[in-house]
Order: sequence, then structure tokens, then C-alpha cells
Amino acid sequence: MKVKIDKSILSLSGEYYVAAELGKRNIYAQLTLGNQKRTDLLIFSEHGTKLLKIEVKCKQGSSWPNCKGIIQKDSFIVFVDFKDLESNQRPDFYILSKNDWSEFVQTREKEYKSKHPNRRTIIENNVLILLDEVNKKNGKPHKGCSVRPKNISEYKEKWHKIIDVLNEDF
Repeated sequence: MKVKIDKSILSLSGEYYVAAELGKRNIYAQLTLGNQKRTDLLIFSEHGTKLLKIEVKCKQGSSWPNCKGIIQKDSFIVFVDFKDLESNQRPDFYILSKNDWSEFVQTREKEYKSKHPNRRTIIENNVLILLDEVNKKNGKPHKGCSVRPKNISEYKEKWHKIIDVLNEDF
């Protein structure tokens, strides 16, 4: 039977799944609290000498909408895909570093410009900003971009990216 997770706990479910996956790899993960943050998990190296930040994005539909990504060097973004899962299935995970996200945003901007040559876009702090599309609520340019699994398929299950950074100094 396919499971539909209530929107009110979808993000939290994803954060726990990511923490569990990291735990399976002997990485300590601590969930952060609050809604005004860009870090969902803090993780520590085995020796406690390195701290990394993880942002988790979850979806049940076809894409992760309005993603603003990550900007800090020691950060990762993990996309969790719950779409069409049976109750006994594990979601798919896509793991991107800051550099991976930066390359992705640059690619998305080029794609957008080729489809809409007369529209203006910029990349600011690793966020795609659509200058000609205005947010109806605040009147400011649209920030962020949608992400589909096919756009980031090369990053599926790339947990080693996090492990490699944690072990760099040892």
C-alpha cells in the first residue's frame, strides 16, 4: 500500500531518515530545532574534530519546489524522495556538496535562459533569482528553483561525499 505522509511531518520524517542513514554509516547526527534555519542536521566526525551542516529537502510529488540550496563550505544538501513509496520501502536520497549545488544552479540558469531568452536571471549566494518573475506576496523577484530527480540522478546515494569530507584530516 502506498503511503502519503502528512505535509505537517514530511520534512521531519526526511530529517529522521537522513539521520538514520548517517547513523548506519557510524556518523553522529543531531537534529536542529526551529523554522528560521538553513541547517537541519549537524554531524560530527568520529574524532569530533569536524562539524558539517546538512540541509534536508523532502518531496512526495514530482519535484522539490523553490529550492534555495546551500551556501556554506562545510554544508551538504540531501534530497529525500518519498514519491510512490510502499509502507515497507526506503526513500531515495541524493547528496550534493556546496560545489555540486553551485554547478547545478549554473546549469539550471543556462537552461532557463535558453528557454526564456528575454527574461533576466542572476545567481546570488548560490541561489537562482528570476528577476522578471515577481513573488505575489512580497513583490520581490522569485528566488530558488525546482529540482527533479532526473536533474540530480548522478548524486543518488552518494553518501561517500559526506564521509570523505569528515575523514579529510585523518
